[in-house]
Amino acid sequence: MVNIFFYCATVVIWGSTWIAIKLQLGTVDPMLSVGYRFSLAAVLLLIWCMLRRIPMRFSAIEHGYMLLQGTLLFSLNYLLFYLAELQITSGLAAVIFSTIQLMNMVNGAIFLHAPLDRKVFAGGIFGLIGIYLVFRPEIASFSLQQHGVIGIGLCLLATYFASLGNILSARNQKNGLPILQTNAFGMGYGALLMLAAAWLSGKPFIFETTPAYTLSLLYLAVFGSIVAFGCYLSLIGNIGADRAAYATLLFPLVALAISTIWEGYRWSGTAVTGMLLILGGNFLLLQKKRNIPLLDIARPIRYR
Repeated sequence: MVNIFFYCATVVIWGSTWIAIKLQLGTVDPMLSVGYRFSLAAVLLLIWCMLRRIPMRFSAIEHGYMLLQGTLLFSLNYLLFYLAELQITSGLAAVIFSTIQLMNMVNGAIFLHAPLDRKVFAGGIFGLIGIYLVFRPEIASFSLQQHGVIGIGLCLLATYFASLGNILSARNQKNGLPILQTNAFGMGYGALLMLAAAWLSGKPFIFETTPAYTLSLLYLAVFGSIVAFGCYLSLIGNIGADRAAYATLLFPLVALAISTIWEGYRWSGTAVTGMLLILGGNFLLLQKKRNIPLLDIARPIRYR
């Protein structure tokens, strides 16, 4: 039951963060906004850990794994996606990012020796076809020019880094690194790297004090980062990286549902067919497994 809660929370929160992200665009460079977001999330998590007197001492090697997870999940992949979306549409980027589910299956087999699950693979294929149908108009308008190719390449690289971050999280949990503290330090490391990249790029360090920017930043830090990543990485530890990644196929649908209400998005027959395929893939995904679990780490995670 707790996994269903984690799954639904991840889909709903990440499906709604696009509203907050839109409010972040404008005066402040996106690279800085991401740095601010994860800086705030890291500070709030560290304060929570101190108030709860949760142990925060880790070895240098453990901090190295936290730094690597922060680089892959909370820094480098975001930077590459922002650069990619300067060249391609967000819809095409969403389609490419959805391949993380299949990437997690392959990377899980390579790095964690996890057996492939046929139902998850079939569900992933249905989901990818569905995502393609939903965003077909944006894909059809894409022109294969030099900048477009660069954008696709950046998206694929960003997605692969995110997949490696998922697998690394599974590895960290398996080796006893608790999610709360790992996220606190990982987000801190990721934020520092993002802010350093902004500084090296010559971005002006400014902050927009308007209610829209400030409140959207708080939403992204608290819900989009702390809550959503906590739920999602818990799912990775409980049900496997490949099954957890199916959430990436569902939250674009949540975003479109919200857009239907707020922006008057009109559903075509192709988009509805795509949605049904995604939901069908989700049904296959949630069927009970009769074979060996994909990741042998489905155990309670204890704070240390």
